[in-house]
Amino acid sequence: MHWILAPDAFKGCLSAHQVAHAMASGILRADPTAQCTLQPMADGGEGTLAVLRHTLGGHWQRTWADDLSGRQRQVACLLLEDGTALIETARIVGLPLAGGTPLMQRTSRGVGQLMRACLDAGCRRLVLTLGGSGTNEGGAGCLSALGAVWLDAQEQALDGSPASLPLAARVDLTGLDPRLGQVPIEVWCDVDCPLLGEHGATRTFGRQKGAVASDLPQLEAALARVADLLAPDLAVVPGAGAAGGLGFALRFLGAASRPGAAAVADLCRFDQVLAGADWVLTGEGRSDAQTLAGKAPWEVARRARAAGVPVSLLSGGVEALPALSAAFDGTFSLCRGPVTLAYAKANAAALIADTAEQIARLARRSR
Repeated sequence: MHWILAPDAFKGCLSAHQVAHAMASGILRADPTAQCTLQPMADGGEGTLAVLRHTLGGHWQRTWADDLSGRQRQVACLLLEDGTALIETARIVGLPLAGGTPLMQRTSRGVGQLMRACLDAGCRRLVLTLGGSGTNEGGAGCLSALGAVWLDAQEQALDGSPASLPLAARVDLTGLDPRLGQVPIEVWCDVDCPLLGEHGATRTFGRQKGAVASDLPQLEAALARVADLLAPDLAVVPGAGAAGGLGFALRFLGAASRPGAAAVADLCRFDQVLAGADWVLTGEGRSDAQTLAGKAPWEVARRARAAGVPVSLLSGGVEALPALSAAFDGTFSLCRGPVTLAYAKANAAALIADTAEQIARLARRSR
């Protein structure tokens, strides 16, 4: 049998490439003659650049930029041969990098610094993946790093943090990097929420990023002020609320938007990889209702179904949802009995291999 192994990362545990290797080891125990094609996947969140580097090549450009705590951190962007620069925002403003810095003080300044560094390197196209961010300031910090200046009523410069933005009286865009109008920008994300309101960035993701109930009105006010000063009409665009409103700022700069999983699958030529396959195995750390919103395993399943190839799901945990079950030829959790999360993470590779072996034995009998 020819297997396509196309998992996303098991976040906080194994990279997508490591998961694919573990799957392959289990399948080969069940069928030593099996052909395993490893095609790690991603959907725009943490690990996306590692997947694309594995598949497409390119070279790393390492740049110093400000993380969520304001500390300088060396970050790698991926430059492709066609002049495209790929920036994974989670690498510089990802939630795990917040440390003890309150959400009110965090900015996306580091993202703008990376964009400017890629422009300095001569890139001809910018792509930013927006998953996993720890900010909620409408991309104000990113714009600051690109030359915008946020000013209060006394014409004093503000730092672009949520704490300062409600004081903003105007934004001076005269210093905005002119190259931004000459280079196409694209954002990848699987979030379609608007900037403001009940389903906006603050109310949907603020608590996940550390906000308490008393923070929410000020965070919402900060985003509303950014929208009022830049482009109120863009605040309602689907995806404007991605990455705490960074999606809004990038749309303001003229960025186009694509679902991250579909973009990665296209770049990896996944439809061509499927040719001649007998079975596809995908997975992620946890599969639930969010998977149905366009996460990598959902995109893999959609394309496998279109190609007429059976596709199964092997994830750390699987929520029992009819729509999720209907999308796959079997859904499997690597935790087949009561175990602690710490145990599952520590033994993830072995558990994945064991489960993949059982899936392979079943699939082999069904052929």
